[in-house]
Amino acid sequence: MAAQIIGRKQEQETLATCCKSDKAELIAIYGRRRVGKTYLVKTFFKEKFDFYVTGIYKGSKKEQLAFFNKQLCDYAKVPYPLADNWFDAFDQLKHYLSGCKKDRIVVFIDELPWLDTPRSRFVKAFELFWNSWASDQPRIKLVVCGSATTWMISHLLGSKGGLHNRVTRRIKLSPFTLAETEAFLQSQHIVWNRYQIAEAYMILGGTPYYLQLLKKGYSLSQNIDFLFFSENAELRDEYGFLFRSLFSDSAIYRATVELLGRKAKGMTRAELLTALRLPAGGTFSEILENLCNCDFIRPYAAFGKKERDVLYQLTDLFTLFYLRFVRNRNGRDEHLWSNMIDSAERRAWSGYSFEQLCLHHLPQIKTRLGINGIQSDVCSWFVPAAEGHKGAQIDLLIDRRDQIINLCEMKFSTSEYEITKRYNDEMQARRELFRAQTRTKKALHLTMVTTYGIKENPYSGMIQSQVTLDDLFREKE
Repeated sequence: MAAQIIGRKQEQETLATCCKSDKAELIAIYGRRRVGKTYLVKTFFKEKFDFYVTGIYKGSKKEQLAFFNKQLCDYAKVPYPLADNWFDAFDQLKHYLSGCKKDRIVVFIDELPWLDTPRSRFVKAFELFWNSWASDQPRIKLVVCGSATTWMISHLLGSKGGLHNRVTRRIKLSPFTLAETEAFLQSQHIVWNRYQIAEAYMILGGTPYYLQLLKKGYSLSQNIDFLFFSENAELRDEYGFLFRSLFSDSAIYRATVELLGRKAKGMTRAELLTALRLPAGGTFSEILENLCNCDFIRPYAAFGKKERDVLYQLTDLFTLFYLRFVRNRNGRDEHLWSNMIDSAERRAWSGYSFEQLCLHHLPQIKTRLGINGIQSDVCSWFVPAAEGHKGAQIDLLIDRRDQIINLCEMKFSTSEYEITKRYNDEMQARRELFRAQTRTKKALHLTMVTTYGIKENPYSGMIQSQVTLDDLFREKE
């Protein structure tokens, strides 16, 4: 059976457009490790490249050049002498490609950042190859990939040197949506309902490689035990390697993420600097930007706050699960997840992780609410306890241009969610406190995002709009 691409429609359209264009294309594809960059390119082009090479993780300059030479000789079907620098290596590649008679020449360089070893002058040689020759060859379609997102952005996409504005197309590959996850699991003949798929997403975060490790015929809990808690658990050491492969100075990135993992509401840049005991400066801003670009954290504004008060929140579901359940377990229980099925700790985690899942699917929520075409801002709101009230927090607000604010409550449950009198009173009090504190004149709509909807009872009529798990499984429009 031929390999197929699940989802990735927009990315495939971009690649198809580049293939048909009448000019040289330098296509940069970036995104975190395991998200499927290499698979996308190889499957789209059916592995029919005129030249393909991949960087070697932590390989030396000599090892990188040797593999480059081997690939060049294999594709050219003629021997080229082993180059001792990248300028000569790219000159040899130019010589070979110049002799290709095809109407379209596809070159794929995977894990480009790994080729850039210290003092190798790889970037200078690559930019000379592109600027002095390849960019003037309309037949050339050069695709480069990299998991080290920081390198891709600073040296290629955001280059201030010879590669400034040279990338003709950029593709950021993100984890699967719920709809793509469902389609992928179906392709693997894994038969689960949407509640189980959502819980798998809340653990593995829609990362294709992790999903590929799931075994059909086993329950989700059994699979999670295999992947994280068994004696040879496949993903037990993934967290550390993930950071090492993405960031050269992984320690500060891990420290930032682990600090945010203990602060569900998020922290401001100033609070992070204080807690990490770091000096103020541009370097930390770059760290936060890189973590955002790698889909680990998100910046968001609290309602009514200024830009300098932006909060950073850990939203990567795999990391949230790892930090909470895997990091300090030391393999004491190989069936931990199965044994925790009814535990309070697991229920607390599922509630918070479902909130994060919802934030990963804001386009689907807006589609269900019918507000795709309406300008809106997504934010949160928090007020500490004070005289006269207990304080309150709303994790998701959709502030709309049409004079409505959706106050969203997100609940993960195994059946229809029943609003009790106590919970109804809490929601009403929170809404009125929000109105009083913000002095907004907009209409405030209580909105429930749940797995199976709301059970009808005397209090359900207070909810103006509902979003269910099925709505979150819609494809993006």
